[in-house]
Amino acid sequence: MTVSDRLIYLDHSATTPVRPEVLEAMLPYFSTDFGNPSSIYTLGQGARKAVDDTRERIAHILGARMGEIVFTSGGTESDNAALKGVASALRNLGNHIITTAIEHHAVLHTCHRLEQFGFDVTYIPVDEYGIVDPDDIIAAITDETILVSVMMANNEIGTIEPIADISRKVKAEAQRRNRSIIMHTDAVQAAGFLDINVRALGVDMLSLSAHKIYGPKGVGLLYVRRGTPFDEQNAGGGQERQRRSGTENVPGIVGFGEALRLAVAEREELSERCLRLRDRLTQGIFDTIERVHLNGHPVHRLPNNVNISFEDIEGEPVLLGLDFAGVCASSGSACSSASLEPSHVLLAIGLSADLAQGSLRITFGRDNTDEDVDYLLSVLPDMVGKLRSMPSLSAVK
Repeated sequence: MTVSDRLIYLDHSATTPVRPEVLEAMLPYFSTDFGNPSSIYTLGQGARKAVDDTRERIAHILGARMGEIVFTSGGTESDNAALKGVASALRNLGNHIITTAIEHHAVLHTCHRLEQFGFDVTYIPVDEYGIVDPDDIIAAITDETILVSVMMANNEIGTIEPIADISRKVKAEAQRRNRSIIMHTDAVQAAGFLDINVRALGVDMLSLSAHKIYGPKGVGLLYVRRGTPFDEQNAGGGQERQRRSGTENVPGIVGFGEALRLAVAEREELSERCLRLRDRLTQGIFDTIERVHLNGHPVHRLPNNVNISFEDIEGEPVLLGLDFAGVCASSGSACSSASLEPSHVLLAIGLSADLAQGSLRITFGRDNTDEDVDYLLSVLPDMVGKLRSMPSLSAVK
């Protein structure tokens, strides 16, 4: 058997290729228009205008003000800055943070770090589909609560959380207690498929990343509603209105703006196509492979996400076999793919450690076709059957 010369990319939740239109928009700011936006001469001010124009365009898309958009290096920095910035600014008013058990590690690890500095964090459990009950969050609020952070759509299982409902109830409870509680959502996975208007969501802070929507790696944003208490985490030259120092990544920001514009314009079309491919693949897997489980909500999930677990098999050999066959997939979050521990998300929805380690995540994108689904269904059942027939390592020992 030889390695396939085909390449079918089915891991769009990990990253996406930069669209040609995005790259074209970026290129001048690597070369002819390379100025530093903080410089006062014409070359620098050209770069400043590019950044400001993009900020205005993105603010319009989000239903925000220009001054509420803070450019960062990506989703991880945005999540870190949101939690640390609010925690630092409000620590004299309270030390309690609420989040969920299935957040991205950028949120969970930041919460763990804040616990080391005296903050109290409540991790709300989710149901078997990965959905958090808004009433459970409200029940956890105390007179020390300063921040609630709930992701909009899960990066592993695709489950969509009721953010607008959570925000509304959190704000009502904060008003009842006569205190300020900041609402943050990680919308990194949601941007290409869901409405991310911050006013409709009712959030104070929102994180995005460009490379999930066919933009460049290394750039993201944090929406910070005007008046939200926030301490800068990067000290230096005072860029981004004193909220994130450092010379702006001009080509990255311009590319981000173009990628987001295209994502919003094409959202419905992409969602419909991915949904059809997702449902075809899911049905095909259940028709041809026994002892499989769909992880996440069957309906309230991202239209491009298929996350399944195979009984009596580990996910890593499946991924290696698919790679050999020319298919790129994953077993969960790309940020923790080197870990041998089972997914914290799958454990949180009630899977056993063995079943969690037998997971496969397929996420479709704009270039995938029915032929891609047909090919995957032609190789996956046989691959799973052969792996199940092999003796386990424990049996060999």
